[in-house]
Amino acid sequence: MTTDKKPETTVTVEKRMNGKWCFVVKYRGVTHPAQGNFSSMLQAQAIGQSFLKALEKQG
Repeated sequence: MTTDKKPETTVTVEKRMNGKWCFVVKYRGVTHPAQGNFSSMLQAQAIGQSFLKALEKQG
């Protein structure tokens, strides 16, 4: 077996075909679908991080 060094929790920011930005959160092996239509990458990153913090508070 191989041991992956990839983090179990990630926030990925992507640019959609319409030019807007969205984020995808992977938390504890579960990938949450792309969310948001943000005008800047920075907005998508900030909201993605706050979404992740909310998930972590839930446990």
